[in-house]
Amino acid sequence: MEISFKTQIGAETLSIQAGKIARQASGSVLVQYGETMIMVTAVSAEEPKPDVTFLPLTVEYQEKIYAAGRIPGNYFRREIGRPSEKETLTARLIDRPVRPLFPKGYNYETQVIATVLSMDKENEPDVLAMIGASAALEISDIPFEGPIACVRVGRIENRFVINPTIGQWQDSDINLIVAGSRNGIIMVEGGGDFVSESDMIEAIFYAHQEMQPLLDIQEKLRESIGKEKRPFELPEKDPELVKRVKEQAEDKIRRAVTVPEKIDRRSAIGNVKKETIEALGEEYEEQKGEAAEIFGDLQHEICRDMILNQGRRIDNRKTDEVRPILCETGILPRVHGSALFSRGETQVLAAMTLGSGQDEQRVETLLGDETFPFLLHYNFPPYSVGEVKRPGGPSRRDIGHGALAKRAIEKVAPAKENFDYTIRLVSEVLESNGSSSMATVCASSMALMDGGVPVTAPVSGIAMGLVTDGEKSVILSDILGDEDHFGDMDFKVAGTGQGITALQMDIKISELSRDILEQALEQAKQGRLHILDRMEETINAPRKELSPYAPNVINVQISPERIGELIGPGGKHIRQIQNDTNTQIEINDSGLVKISAFSKEEGEEAERIIKDIGSEPEIGEVYEGTVVRITDFGAFVAIKPKTEGLVHISELAHYRVKSVSDVVKEGDTLQVKVIDIRDGKIRLSHKALLEAPEKEEGHSGDTRQPREGKSDRASSRNDSNDSRNGREKDRRSRQQPKKNFENK
Repeated sequence: MEISFKTQIGAETLSIQAGKIARQASGSVLVQYGETMIMVTAVSAEEPKPDVTFLPLTVEYQEKIYAAGRIPGNYFRREIGRPSEKETLTARLIDRPVRPLFPKGYNYETQVIATVLSMDKENEPDVLAMIGASAALEISDIPFEGPIACVRVGRIENRFVINPTIGQWQDSDINLIVAGSRNGIIMVEGGGDFVSESDMIEAIFYAHQEMQPLLDIQEKLRESIGKEKRPFELPEKDPELVKRVKEQAEDKIRRAVTVPEKIDRRSAIGNVKKETIEALGEEYEEQKGEAAEIFGDLQHEICRDMILNQGRRIDNRKTDEVRPILCETGILPRVHGSALFSRGETQVLAAMTLGSGQDEQRVETLLGDETFPFLLHYNFPPYSVGEVKRPGGPSRRDIGHGALAKRAIEKVAPAKENFDYTIRLVSEVLESNGSSSMATVCASSMALMDGGVPVTAPVSGIAMGLVTDGEKSVILSDILGDEDHFGDMDFKVAGTGQGITALQMDIKISELSRDILEQALEQAKQGRLHILDRMEETINAPRKELSPYAPNVINVQISPERIGELIGPGGKHIRQIQNDTNTQIEINDSGLVKISAFSKEEGEEAERIIKDIGSEPEIGEVYEGTVVRITDFGAFVAIKPKTEGLVHISELAHYRVKSVSDVVKEGDTLQVKVIDIRDGKIRLSHKALLEAPEKEEGHSGDTRQPREGKSDRASSRNDSNDSRNGREKDRRSRQQPKKNFENK
């Protein structure tokens, strides 16, 4: 049965349709907003996956290039198998709010696939994908504690806007994706332009209020077409085994979880677990797996009880206390900027390198080919947590953490027109025990300043946690990895002293109240400012100069009509300049030429050549040109490719020139000065570059003789001819009297 429900959200109507396509999936829907349409399916296996203690859920998000009416630009002309960074981030965005809503212990392999079928280039499909995932799970037989809804919220001219168009994003100082249930917030992702905590709270709960109609239509859809949920109950643990494990391990766990160092604590807990299972004896030989689960649950309960009822964290810090911080900059000598940031047992090395426009990342998206001049890559090697694993490419987690840190830092990066470099930051996580993504923000901020990048302000970040039993709630600053594991919230906040630049919140409970969120943001602000103070003790402003190893970038504006001359046939000229000067050169359609050189001298040489070829002549400029043609009235001189000017016969010398060929010939090099440009015609002068002859007192002087001083090859040849003519006259005058005497 085909059915559809609609509701007004923001400026457009959103519809959810089911029962028409992909009917063999456990649940499938079409979600449309404007002319953007996405299909979402959910399927869960019929049999459980044995010996799996976690939810085997995978979420995939696919952008089909045909959705935007285009053919893929790669060699194969089809979507490549590896997901793009955008697809990976959106898949994570869907996964995070739906994962906590499956029953505890559900071990049936489950897959959600969201496919973009149509894209109108105004409405982003990511929020539609999350709505579709919830709707598909709601109408399926898969046990799911939904529904949830999702909207994007912006703020334009101090007015909140739900689902602003892509074109409106640049005018919005807030860009948040908010997911929620009927009664509370369950996920927040996004950032802002130095937005206050109170404004962020208002934006989040405005979004929660506006998403309610989306929950209404999902409930109607489920009532109309929803399948009966498959029964699932978490198997009861053996009560006698639970009792035995608790007797053997409770006191030992309480001591072990308070061991200060992470590796030592993990080892101590591992020893207690081993001793506990061995002490159970042969009676429970077949239930070792169940005993291990019981042990993990007991450890979880003890850690939460310490915080809620004893007011004690596992490392004995206060709830709002930040671990000790150490900062250092400039530790990598050849890198353009570097910093090491340590906070407790979390340590990140950030390296910053600068490049030219050719180093920008180019990505094919549904919106077309996009370029990104600011890059941040996050690497999480296995040794950072004391593990042995095969290193591979970036994981979904790596891409997600890198994107969060980039969003936090990018707000303070200089505009491209003011700092014409491609910036790449790499975060190497050397140790991890809680919030390496926020440590990445701190280290990257310092690396930028160490490299002399003119950022507007330093940025710091902190991860907050929450432990609640429904009645008591405790908010934790700067959480450890274990506190993240047994806690109910992971809330990351980054920003400057002026406000928030990035947010990411995930909760493991069904909803989060406004009071708790307000308290968490205020506590995060105090911790973030504390970290910022420690960073500024090491470096508080960008270095005044870039690294001597950074490339020099020089911009030269040429006439657009000269672009072809600069490039040359098949790129011959531009390649020759790059080879001769060891530079990289880019040219855009406006005639802006960008030179990237690794030495000042090479950059200046390339600049001189480009200016000589690409600029239009101006009055007063001096050129060394080539005589290309001679006429009775002057010489035509090529001062640059395809640009000629006339040196009139009167402008060849200070004396009266009878014939142009007496001074210059075709092929001669002649230094000339531009004296006039009129109607596209260029008048040149050679005479203007020669010294005028001095007049003797009482005598007009021989104006036919050239002056001494600056001369080129043609002037020297003229001087030589005059000298020969003079010697010939002297010889004749000496011979003439003798001839007359003989005649007499």
